[in-house]
Amino acid sequence: MSIEIDVLNGDTSWPMAKPLFDAVWPPEVVAKLPWAGIVFAHAELRILVQAEPEGALCHVGIYRREVTWNGRKMRAGGIGGVLTREDFRRRGYASIALDAAIRTLRDEGSADFAMLFCEPHNVPFYAGRGWKPFDGEIYCQQPEGRVRFTAIPPYLYSLKRAPLKGVIDLCGLPW
Repeated sequence: MSIEIDVLNGDTSWPMAKPLFDAVWPPEVVAKLPWAGIVFAHAELRILVQAEPEGALCHVGIYRREVTWNGRKMRAGGIGGVLTREDFRRRGYASIALDAAIRTLRDEGSADFAMLFCEPHNVPFYAGRGWKPFDGEIYCQQPEGRVRFTAIPPYLYSLKRAPLKGVIDLCGLPW
């Protein structure tokens, strides 16, 4: 099977990604997850691993944001919506897509660090690829205003400099 790896505009590529999201995270599954009910940002870019005739097999969203760390402005490259079709897991597609996302952020050169939020069962995957836990508080926006984000633990990847403790304000919706 041959695959294609594409870096696509987030909004225009949503119709290609949506069936994958619906298959991996149907409403009855999302309702039981720690992040159920949280409003998330929409990806600015999407890494899609695709095959014919299967369509999208794996997705990684990229979010670019000016955040604050201990009151200091920094540029974060958010990584979110990492998912792979169940029947195509353990074939390296998530690693390929994550590597493409990090490469995209590095090539752009504007982000100080990459940041994602990771459920505990996925920690070994990210830790094995150089992601470090953030020891501190995360704040974000939700419809009710600025809130502390505690639903999913944060992990950072250094592009130039990754703060590993303190307070980060996402200055917008989480990803």
